[in-house]
Amino acid sequence: MTDTGTLNYCWSQAMLAGFVGAGTSDAVISPGSRSTPLALAMLRQPRLRCHVAVDERSAAFFALGIAKASRQPVLLLATSGTAPANWLPAVIEAKQSGVPLLLISADRPPELQGCGANQSVDQIGLFGPHVRASHALGAPHDGFDPTYLHRLAARAYEQATWPQPGPVHINQPFREPLLPLTEATESGIPETVNVARPALLLAGEDIRDFANRINGRPGIIVCGEMPARRMNGNAIAALAERLNAPVLAEPLSGLRYGGHDRTHLCVRYNHWLADQPFVERHQPEWVLRFGNFPVTRNLQNYLDGIRNIHALVEPWPRWSDPAHRLTHLFRVEPADFCAALLAEPLIAAPGDWRRVFAKQESAAEEMADAGHIGIMLEEVSDATPFFIGNSLAIRQLDSLSGSGEKAIHFYGNRGASGIDGNISTAMGIAAVHGNVVALLGDLTSQHDLGGLALAQGRNVVIVVVNNGGGGIFDYLPQRQLAEFERGWRTPQQISFEHAALTFGLGFGRAQSMDGFQKELRAALTAGGPHLIELQMP
Repeated sequence: MTDTGTLNYCWSQAMLAGFVGAGTSDAVISPGSRSTPLALAMLRQPRLRCHVAVDERSAAFFALGIAKASRQPVLLLATSGTAPANWLPAVIEAKQSGVPLLLISADRPPELQGCGANQSVDQIGLFGPHVRASHALGAPHDGFDPTYLHRLAARAYEQATWPQPGPVHINQPFREPLLPLTEATESGIPETVNVARPALLLAGEDIRDFANRINGRPGIIVCGEMPARRMNGNAIAALAERLNAPVLAEPLSGLRYGGHDRTHLCVRYNHWLADQPFVERHQPEWVLRFGNFPVTRNLQNYLDGIRNIHALVEPWPRWSDPAHRLTHLFRVEPADFCAALLAEPLIAAPGDWRRVFAKQESAAEEMADAGHIGIMLEEVSDATPFFIGNSLAIRQLDSLSGSGEKAIHFYGNRGASGIDGNISTAMGIAAVHGNVVALLGDLTSQHDLGGLALAQGRNVVIVVVNNGGGGIFDYLPQRQLAEFERGWRTPQQISFEHAALTFGLGFGRAQSMDGFQKELRAALTAGGPHLIELQMP
């Protein structure tokens, strides 16, 4: 008979060995008692990079950021009770945005469930439909077969990555004692299970039919957030050139910045799509969408008004059609779709079609004042990850970011578009890239002040635009209400200077664009963690 503590530890070692063998390299741990066997096994696993985050909600978004940047599943561990319940917002975001997470919640054993035992809640199915899969394990038992746990880990890893990445939940009960009484031999890493996934291929007749439907007709290509793929930019650019089609690309599409051909891009569409006469005169006969549905209202309304062919290229098994205009759905990777369509004898749209959109772009460019966003994009170095907060920040970036040759990769939490956990997500991205610049609103930052604890020792610059509360509501109908300021704008009395100093960040404050540029340049030059408060009316 093996003592219970050692049994718990050996069981945990075997499970962790399975995850490492499957390809997991990062784990985020929140301290707790019931999770001790797994936490100890994680901390002692030499091939696992462990991060410790005290606040479970912040830890979950931190893991989300790591997984978002690395595109690999990240282990997340918490103790029993309400601890894993704090993961729910990040779990929802991971599910909606297709980010792989491996959630392991420690639990009380069955005999302590439903009898009033302290820190015991029903954790089975805790995340409902927001996980790709859920595994309720039994307590470790003597004489267990390690290969069971190896294969369970490999299975969970696969479920978190294919056919659509997302979170997978494992609930693991442990009996006390939780610490091993004897030294356990290190569990060997099993060989990786070779998983052969099918390639998504389109039938030739489907591509030919679509080509015939759009040949010679004016159309547009719309690109929302897409998983980072280097070949997407060149592939979509080549297709746009052949079809003589403008490409309306959001920042999170990854197409606005980089060395690929950008001559076909439209990035100022929020300005000229507000011109209703122009919109009415330039209705495309087809729309080809890649990635998520657009963020901003003007582009959403433009698509909603198009009653002709509306095609979506979406390799993941999800349905993205909030305007209910879809006529064609192609289950294939964007670059593969472009290659297949380019192999057909395509006929371009009339010669002046794209030139009209280019003219609108040029006029909007001349009037554009990119403000603080332009300063940030000018000052950051090549290959800098740029995290953008939700609400007003992402919409301003969409309108003002422009386009350029720098290899800037934009990140955001647009799955559920919440303002919670944004700082923590940005810190997770920094854990992978080594640095990050984040642009957030004041309310978004207040929602996740605990995430500042994760900035210590990292090269991060967090820019907080303090415009006195929920600035996004200034553009919504609620602004007409007598209760607007109290119930929606909600200006806060918070000292971001004190918050920064509490968590060991350098602090700067600016009230002008010149002052902001100086503060930003100084923070980027100095390195380390910094928070800059940009005060705006």
